Amino acid sequence: MTDTATLPPALDGLVPPALAPRSFRIFLEDFELPVDIGFHDFEVGTPQRLIVTIDVEIDPASFPDEDEQASAWDYDFLRTEVTRLATSRRFNLQETLAREIYALIAARKGVIGLRVATRKPDVYPDCRAVGIEISSR
Repeated sequence: MTDTATLPPALDGLVPPALAPRSFRIFLEDFELPVDIGFHDFEVGTPQRLIVTIDVEIDPASFPDEDEQASAWDYDFLRTEVTRLATSRRFNLQETLAREIYALIAARKGVIGLRVATRKPDVYPDCRAVGIEISSR
């Protein structure tokens, strides 16, 4: 016989319909990595800090509803593949790298919305960063 005092309470059906989740997101925020990027002579061959933020909206059917690794959407993929892509070659433009990151993630199963932003924080001394954003929203 199971002691019901040791079981967590069942919460199914307790969330009011007005509070039911409408979106499921996974994000990688402010991921900093050195990238050989830029077309100016002083940039070529000199990796610079690039900060990447990715916000992925996931189809509810693809978002895990149980606490099992097998049902998780692999967000390690975001960090690993962005690193691989960003270090695979040199880029003249942030736009090119952002488009390639965007295409890589958009092709994944379950993705229904996506935002990719890149920024260089060390370009101008009088501003925090210069960057671009690509979004499906």
